[in-house]
Amino acid sequence: MRGTIAIEEAIIDQAGVEAHSFAQFQNLMRPGSDQTTGLSAHEKRLLDIHGERLQKMDEHGVEYMLLSLTAPGAQGEPDEAKAKKLASVANDYLAGEVKKNPQRFGALAALSMHNAQDAADELRRAVKELGMFGGLVNDFQSKGANGDEKVYFDTPDYDIFWKTVEELDVPIYFHPRYAIQQDLQAGTKYGDRKHLLGAGVQFHLDLSWHLYAVMSSGFLDKYPKIQIVAGHLGEGIPFNLWRASHWINHPWKRGSRPMKQDYSYYFTHNVSITTSGNYNTRGLKFCIEEIGLDRCLYAIDTPYETVEEGQTWWKGVDLPEDQKEAVGRINAIRLFKLPLEV
Repeated sequence: MRGTIAIEEAIIDQAGVEAHSFAQFQNLMRPGSDQTTGLSAHEKRLLDIHGERLQKMDEHGVEYMLLSLTAPGAQGEPDEAKAKKLASVANDYLAGEVKKNPQRFGALAALSMHNAQDAADELRRAVKELGMFGGLVNDFQSKGANGDEKVYFDTPDYDIFWKTVEELDVPIYFHPRYAIQQDLQAGTKYGDRKHLLGAGVQFHLDLSWHLYAVMSSGFLDKYPKIQIVAGHLGEGIPFNLWRASHWINHPWKRGSRPMKQDYSYYFTHNVSITTSGNYNTRGLKFCIEEIGLDRCLYAIDTPYETVEEGQTWWKGVDLPEDQKEAVGRINAIRLFKLPLEV
């Protein structure tokens, strides 16, 4: 079949279910629900690849999905050894599932980001040995005895990781995650406003900060072939690009900023966005105009959003057919080097 290619589509392996019960997120996702039951129905949707997921793909015209371990993945494991194992076990599992039907599924690697060398080595293994098409990180890496430290990937400590990303010539997808316990205490910005948590507000606010940090770090000047992907129409950044670039370009900023170019430059040379969970036709059209057609890709965000909803929206998007073909299919094949016919 020839249909859309969706590239931010979540799964979980059984080891992940056992090690990280979704009960911890029950009250965040569905306030007032019974935390003792966990998210058994949600777990089943995440575990399913070749059953109902594939059936819905066939019914609604999705040709191919790039699968990835759901958030927080290895980023939610504060113990370095456990996070490293979590990522490798998940990658082995997902590679095995993809081999069952490689015409319809591919994968992005889970990565423990405690140690840049370990992250680089696992990405290399996933790409070279397991046949994966890039990596995915869930915002910051949790660290510390109580998991209350946050590690971001814009510091010099991550030089070897970003160098490896460029050498392998594969994209890194930046995905959001829920706030951690230290940010849910009384008196904190989310602790007193839990209704802001999750996909509606908190996800894009937190992750956009990390994306700005990476863009301004200087890594994209040192390794200019790096490609980053941001979902949900770019976590709101395309709509702020003019202002962010305007201010970072002021003469009194130029002398102290760590990067050579402005945010608009990096967003049109090193970053692509997807439609995952943000089915806003006017927003997509703005992104096409602001950052370029070849920087916009299609995604659904299953199973947090449904295949039916994503495809129903997409079929009604009033773009010229060549633009729909680019966003819905061709750009993903080009960026991720997928083994599909253009």
